[in-house]
Amino acid sequence: MRVAPAVGFGVPRRTCLPGGRPVAGGGWAWARQGRGASCGSRWPPPQHLQLLKLGRRRGMGAQECQKAARECEAAVAPGTPDPDSVAAWWDMAVRNLQFVPGSCSTLRRKIAALYNSFTSKPLKEHIFPPLMDMLIFLNFYKAPYLVDLKKPEKKIAHTVNFYVEVEPGVMLGIWHTVPRCRGEDAKGKDHCWYEAALHDGNPIIVYLHGSAENRAASHRLKLMKVLSDGGFHVLSVDYRGFGDSTGKATEEGLTTDTVYVYEWTKARSGTTPVCLWGHSLGTGVATNAAKVLEEKGCPVDAIILEAPFTNIWVATINYPLLKIYRKLPRFLRLLMDSLRKDKIVFPNDENVKFLSSPLLILHGEDDKTVPLEFGKKLYEIAYNVYRDKERVKMVIVPPGFHHNLLCKSPILLITVRDFLSKQWA
Repeated sequence: MRVAPAVGFGVPRRTCLPGGRPVAGGGWAWARQGRGASCGSRWPPPQHLQLLKLGRRRGMGAQECQKAARECEAAVAPGTPDPDSVAAWWDMAVRNLQFVPGSCSTLRRKIAALYNSFTSKPLKEHIFPPLMDMLIFLNFYKAPYLVDLKKPEKKIAHTVNFYVEVEPGVMLGIWHTVPRCRGEDAKGKDHCWYEAALHDGNPIIVYLHGSAENRAASHRLKLMKVLSDGGFHVLSVDYRGFGDSTGKATEEGLTTDTVYVYEWTKARSGTTPVCLWGHSLGTGVATNAAKVLEEKGCPVDAIILEAPFTNIWVATINYPLLKIYRKLPRFLRLLMDSLRKDKIVFPNDENVKFLSSPLLILHGEDDKTVPLEFGKKLYEIAYNVYRDKERVKMVIVPPGFHHNLLCKSPILLITVRDFLSKQWA
């Protein structure tokens, strides 16, 4: 009679004659491991066929062998192990270790992929693009630090803070300052009142600041106050990655932010005109956004560029902090490669060729951060491509106001009001 093997296997522990009495030197019983071995019709396991042969040599039949095994197994089989025992701990460890080979294989693949990614590019490509990001945007410098951006009234009158969500994960912080003539009306009002005030007929300026700091920087507050005194609504925007706005700063991201804010404002302003005002780095953001809106068939009502450059590559090469490195071998090529890798261009000189909106360029005569020659060059390009030459104007502000303080010039507000009034008449 041939007997099928049992599920599982065991380790021989002792032998018994029928009746379960242990006999030295040979026998049937074994301790079950894991879930154990059964002694039914599938008995015995392959590794214990010799025990069956031994029983038959002693004159026992198959049924007697099975009966003896059941009795012996019942006598020696352990009960449920103590969860605090070493055996239970070892059993748990063995089960968990079954997953280690797969986990190690996955980890090895990830490490290999990272290693290949790192070694496939020269070291300079890992270092310089992120470094150029920091130098262009400087948004890690979030001064002034002790200002609560949610409470702008502590820094400037009749102003409210609010946020808009441009896309999932990108929330922009904005300060809305109403014209001083509406300051009394604005006292104690919430954001809904300020939003409704956008269609009161007073012109609106979306202010796009330069690199570093946030919307509470002192020179930006000075400009907001001057424009408010002049009868303008001012929306001062912190792009993604600046101030308390979320997201990562990129050229494409800043452009998307500006287009969204402009369209958001136009949707609430009725027939009131909206002007994009960019300063320094913000001039590149302004022309990028204006070009996108022009392509959408919605030209910006007006554009004001304060201290503009032709493109960020030329501006970076002439930046005072980087001039000392220009004589280093291959420095300029490395700089351009890094900007190209990060897709940072801000091409004002190319963007103005596609615009039809009224364009006013303001530049300080003694600006050392973005030299006056860049503003003049940009004006020449725009003047040559605009069909209506009266829609393009440049004003050079006399010395004494440098790069950030053109707002202190007595001619600034008069110039802006006259230009916009003529264009919007």
